[in-house]
Amino acid sequence: MAFLVTALVGAVSQLVPERYAGTAIGFCFLIATYVLVLKSDTPGIEKHYGLSLGGLLEPEPIALGRLFKATLWALCWAVGFSLLLFPPFWFGYVQWYGVQSRSGTFVPSVDGLTLLDQVFAQLTVIALPEEAFYRGYLQTALDRIWRPRFKVLGARVGLGLVVASAVFALGHLLTEPFLGRLAVFFPSLVFGWLRARTGGIGAAVAFHAACNLFTWYLGRGYGLFDDP
Repeated sequence: MAFLVTALVGAVSQLVPERYAGTAIGFCFLIATYVLVLKSDTPGIEKHYGLSLGGLLEPEPIALGRLFKATLWALCWAVGFSLLLFPPFWFGYVQWYGVQSRSGTFVPSVDGLTLLDQVFAQLTVIALPEEAFYRGYLQTALDRIWRPRFKVLGARVGLGLVVASAVFALGHLLTEPFLGRLAVFFPSLVFGWLRARTGGIGAAVAFHAACNLFTWYLGRGYGLFDDP
């Protein structure tokens, strides 16, 4: 199923006009997750696959207190990892692209509406669909095959995390045939660790979106591109 959905997403990325490709890809991941997980009437299946999102995707009425707590907890994880990993990533970004010699100093010029549009798009169109499928469905399914045997900083992980991240990287390569896209394997390991550590995909969604936003922000600031 992982390779079937990945192949489908790769085909959609080539057939749909570029302007709508991201939305179409996200829709494919959401449909796949619904068919493979959420469509089932098995009690507690959303929680088992880490797809509860504070009760947002559960059939029971939404409890606002629980939803708020889950959202705050996910944001805390995302902010913590951002503070830890973004500074060295920024340094590596500058060295890799040679941006200081090509485009001068960093100019943080992004208007509020553009930023809000990017935040919404990254959360709902990219991070949520991808995390729902790769960390919610796929990593959970693989962990049933290869039981997590290692405990890393409080999270029990195993081969399922690595394979899910490899398939995640392959999917990015198919949607944009450029070998550098395989580098998403490494942040994917962090997303998978967050899913294992927190028991859900909320923190992974928040940090995934933060990573994409930060990369986009650096690209804009150094004048490398205008769009994500």
